[in-house]
Amino acid sequence: MKILVTGATGLVGSAVCARLAACGHDIICVVRPGKRPVEGTGCWVEVDVAKAVAPSAWLHHLEGMDAVVNCAGALQDGVTHNMAGVHTQGPGALFRACEQSGVRRVIHFSAIGVDRQQPSTFSRTKLSGDMALMETDLDWVILRPSVILGDAAFGSSALFRGLAALPFLPLMPSTGKLQVVQLDDVAETVLRLIDKTEPSKVSLEIVGPQALEFEEIVGRYRRWLGWRSAKRYLLPRPLASLLYWLGDIAGLLGWRPPVRSTAAMEIVRGAVGDPSEWIAATGIRPSSLDEALARRPVSVQERWFAKLYFLKPVTFVLLPIFWISTGIISLTSGFEQGVKLMVAGGAGSLAAPTVIAGALADIAIGCAIAIRRTARWGLYAAILLSLFYAAAGTAILPELWNEPLGPLTKIWPILVLHLVALAILEER
Repeated sequence: MKILVTGATGLVGSAVCARLAACGHDIICVVRPGKRPVEGTGCWVEVDVAKAVAPSAWLHHLEGMDAVVNCAGALQDGVTHNMAGVHTQGPGALFRACEQSGVRRVIHFSAIGVDRQQPSTFSRTKLSGDMALMETDLDWVILRPSVILGDAAFGSSALFRGLAALPFLPLMPSTGKLQVVQLDDVAETVLRLIDKTEPSKVSLEIVGPQALEFEEIVGRYRRWLGWRSAKRYLLPRPLASLLYWLGDIAGLLGWRPPVRSTAAMEIVRGAVGDPSEWIAATGIRPSSLDEALARRPVSVQERWFAKLYFLKPVTFVLLPIFWISTGIISLTSGFEQGVKLMVAGGAGSLAAPTVIAGALADIAIGCAIAIRRTARWGLYAAILLSLFYAAAGTAILPELWNEPLGPLTKIWPILVLHLVALAILEER
């Protein structure tokens, strides 16, 4: 079959593409502009689902297609995400285009519980997308998975690993139970339901066999990683609210932390459901978390990732603060001292402009690192500027190497931290 898959670079989309391609299907991966799918999964086309809100934007991509799998989704509105567009308007246009082009089979990913409660914009837009599909005459299947875990570490799957590495376990208040489901089972579901002879016009809850508390899931990951149980601490609501707010700020800067206000509203409901219709329709026996972890021997890269998970946000908070604060200090309390150093190095009348230029460059680099879209270029600029400072300092004031506080010597560990930040920048 020739199958169009939207959201093909996401956690679910990439797994679905790989599973379908492995079984001989011809996959066309729909990716956001600037993204690339995993090699070997098929051809790809760039489409911003949130902006493709008219059937005409999809019709030429549907030529020759036998089926469509819609895996596109977003947790919360942000710089690069528009939930109404990616959950409702874009998919609605895609579904209408399927009707016009004769593509009958559509598998659409929603989320568990959105048909029961809509505590957030995420739930409301997801349900609107579901309704848009159900109003068509297509052979549709709506999949409503619980929290999805698997080998790939992204979103909740990454968060559980990161929490498992902490010496103590901070618990958010008012969290419901979770019937986590394995990514392999989700991809297998699409493979079995993609055929036009399978049931249609059904909504299936895709949930695992165990209803677990949040801390139970973290505890299982911790045992799998080979670490003893950690002490648990329930965070006060004001502190939990602060963390969700900080997550929202990071989201506005283009980062995608799993701890945001949408998660706060959704997690109260939990993620539980009835898998019986799913099992009956596919014959899949969903794996429990214990079974899934038992099949995967823990590796050193898993331990590295878990321990680095919370060091990453710390790194990308401290580096912008470091660069911006040095620029501000150079323009304020440290300005006269900076000018004196430049004069002592022979800068003459250029001393003050040089200090100002360096300070503004520091601030610009800090701002660039703080914004996800420009973070990589900000890190490259920071490395180059640090090397320039080391070279210029050596040429103009070589005695700085002998200073007790080591202003030039400290450049080298700073460079290493920037290289580490570059190494862990990618989220998936």
